[in-house]
Amino acid sequence: MQQRMTNSSSSPSLLNDGAKPYATHDPLGSPASAMFNDFGGLTMSHRRKTPNPTASEFIPKGGSTSRLSNMSQSSMSAFSQALFSHPSMGGPTGAGLAPGMSLSAGSSPLHSPKITPHTSPSPRRRSHTPNPANYMVPTSASTPVTNSVSQPPAAGEIIQKATVGGTTYFYTDTTPAPLTGMVFPNYHIYPPTAPHIAYMQPKANAPSFFMADELRQELINRHLITMAQIDQADMPGVPAEVDSYHSLFPLEPLPSPNRIKTSNFGYITSCYKAVNSKDDLPYCLRRIHGFRLVNTKCMSLVDTWKKIQHSNIVTLREMFTTKAFGEHSLVFAYDFHSGSETMMSRHFNDPSADAYFTKRKWGQHDGPLPRQHAGLLPESLIWAYIVQLSSALRTIHTAGLACRVMDPTKILITGKTRLRVNCVGIFDVLNYDGSQNNPVALMPQYQQADLISLGKVVLALACNSLAGIQRENLQKAMELVTINYSSDLKNLILYLLTEQNRMRSVNDIMPMIGARFYTQLDAAQMRNDVIEEDLAKEVQNGRLFRLLAKLGTINERPEFQKDPSWSETGDRYLLKLFRDHLFHQMTEAGTPWIDLSHIVSCLNKLDAGVPEKISLISRDEKSALVVTYSDLKRCFENTFQELVAAANGQL
Repeated sequence: MQQRMTNSSSSPSLLNDGAKPYATHDPLGSPASAMFNDFGGLTMSHRRKTPNPTASEFIPKGGSTSRLSNMSQSSMSAFSQALFSHPSMGGPTGAGLAPGMSLSAGSSPLHSPKITPHTSPSPRRRSHTPNPANYMVPTSASTPVTNSVSQPPAAGEIIQKATVGGTTYFYTDTTPAPLTGMVFPNYHIYPPTAPHIAYMQPKANAPSFFMADELRQELINRHLITMAQIDQADMPGVPAEVDSYHSLFPLEPLPSPNRIKTSNFGYITSCYKAVNSKDDLPYCLRRIHGFRLVNTKCMSLVDTWKKIQHSNIVTLREMFTTKAFGEHSLVFAYDFHSGSETMMSRHFNDPSADAYFTKRKWGQHDGPLPRQHAGLLPESLIWAYIVQLSSALRTIHTAGLACRVMDPTKILITGKTRLRVNCVGIFDVLNYDGSQNNPVALMPQYQQADLISLGKVVLALACNSLAGIQRENLQKAMELVTINYSSDLKNLILYLLTEQNRMRSVNDIMPMIGARFYTQLDAAQMRNDVIEEDLAKEVQNGRLFRLLAKLGTINERPEFQKDPSWSETGDRYLLKLFRDHLFHQMTEAGTPWIDLSHIVSCLNKLDAGVPEKISLISRDEKSALVVTYSDLKRCFENTFQELVAAANGQL
């Protein structure tokens, strides 16, 4: 039966993506001995665990047929069949089907001669993890796939035949053959640091095989803040639920009852972290106290703000009114960026920085002039802020809106230099004039005010003091900028703060930024390289953790299947001895022998099922068994399948 096959690369995957956490690996040829020699000195006392035994990929769903079994080299047999496979990836006749899909004759190509069924071999092969050798060889060669019969070639092509659910398919196999002589390691998949990261200046002082401690601590702090909760008894004024949000947590001190209105919005405000019950995601709620919304026409502006997605803008998700706080309140829901702090708290929280601009008595000297790296911010950091803030303004102004919150108290800093403009859209609702026929008629004036506010922020950063933007200190502040910074920065500040006869645009400052834009782009990409390198160090942890979790569920299960000696017999006994070989070895002096490289090496060999032999000795030293890692892997998979079957009530 001839079936027309399409070459579309967008065929839907028939595999559960969540069930293949370690199906793809990069081929590397670095020697194994160097890594283990360097790894031998590490101890286990500093390692951290990130378990998730309830994940969907924890339970295998099918056979263990390798998806790369079409590779013909003997050197790839052990590595490809184990390391690139996953128990959830079965053969081509049904293990990889999506829930609800059937291999019945109802999808016969006779009824749809123009459409390729999802269960036919060609789309299924495209949905599998690609052969790593495919990226290194021309696409003219081909090799037969598993469970298919090769036919005589016609016109330089190989016609494949496969039977799926009673339907026979004939198709052209376009899978490239692996490069002749290519050799992959059996179990060594821990490459050294990439040279463009290892020799990066300034060189990062990071561990060789694990995530940098600074990045790890930053992520842990973000997670803690995201999961933080309050004791409802200590804060009775915080409601348990507001609209569809619950688990409110104040992100700033709650205002006192006699607090006056703030100068930013003209109303008392408070900020909370909350979880939306609709999607279970954390959001930031900005509450406007005592505000009654009388005109709903402003919702058109809110809808426009909700459409803006930018890397330097905190996205507005929704706005609603509520009485959950005991009074009429207006609440704005924004994306929650854990671990952020305002520019005010990061750079303008030092009272001594204003000493240069404080008034002094007659005849008293001003003291030493502040300098870069000795009280003032480096110019590269200021330009990084300018690029991000101007990018945010450009997107806002292009959408026909105005920021109106370009203020150090409303600019968030995440990490070291990442900026986000917060609280956008609030002024558009609070100051909405219903008598105006066109609600955006005043936007050009507000956009001009945004540029002036940007100039004030840049000047305050250059002076490292908010006192520098006061009218009486402007001349002194500009002298400070002229002495310490480039003329481009001085001209940008003057352009933003000086009245112009024409309408200005944020695009006008691009020539002043000039090539510094490429400097910031390069810095962002280098940062991305460093983070990807840290991610690569952790990519194998999930796979090794799954092995340890499965091994832990097998060992020491008394009374399982009403057999007290279940863990002591058959395949389970070999796995128990292997557990002792992994963790319970002793030195000649009788002290525990702890070597992380030994544990990692043995687990990788087990996962790959290499033919290497291993000697397993019982604790009383009366039994000694010599087995291969491939035998151990077979025992390991069979035993775990027994446990899964018992857990599902199939035994």
